[in-house]
Amino acid sequence: MAKLDYTTTITTIDGEEKTLEEYEGKVLLIVNTASECGFTPQFDGLEALWQNFGDEGLVVLGFPCNQFGKQDPGSNDEIADFCRVNYGVTFPMHERIEVNGSNTHPLFEQLKKAARGLLNTSAIKWNFTKFLVAKDGTILERYAPKTKPEDLEADIAEQLRG
Repeated sequence: MAKLDYTTTITTIDGEEKTLEEYEGKVLLIVNTASECGFTPQFDGLEALWQNFGDEGLVVLGFPCNQFGKQDPGSNDEIADFCRVNYGVTFPMHERIEVNGSNTHPLFEQLKKAARGLLNTSAIKWNFTKFLVAKDGTILERYAPKTKPEDLEADIAEQLRG
C-alpha cells in the first residue's frame, strides 16, 4: 500500500505554508470540503471526530474545493469564517485547492492514486470525499461523499487503538 509523502507542502487557510511532517505518527482524515453543498452539514460530524479523537492522535484536515458545482466560491477568509461561525470548525483548514485535473494539489494526487474510487477510478466525484491515513502514513481508505463522518468512528478507533 502506498504511503503519504510527509514532505508535501500544504498551505493553511490563513496562508501559512508548511509540510505534512508535523502530522507524522498521527491518524489523518483528509477531506475535500465545500461551504454550499448538500453535504456541508458534515462539518458537524468532522468537528465531532476531531473533538472526540484528537487527544488520541486523530487529525482532521479540510481542503476547500470549488470544482463541484462551484459550491465553495468564497475567498479563503470567507470560507474560514463560514466554517467557524456556522459549524464551530476548529480542525485545521487549508487554502482552497483543486482535487482533479491538471492543477490537482500534490496531496490529492497521492491520495487518489493510492485509494481508488468507485469502479477503480481515481477522479474525485464530489465534495466531502474522505481519505483515512494510518499512523505510519499508509493511505488506507477512500470514503464516498455520502458516507457520514460518524460512520467512520470504528475505522478511526481501530487505527488509533490498534
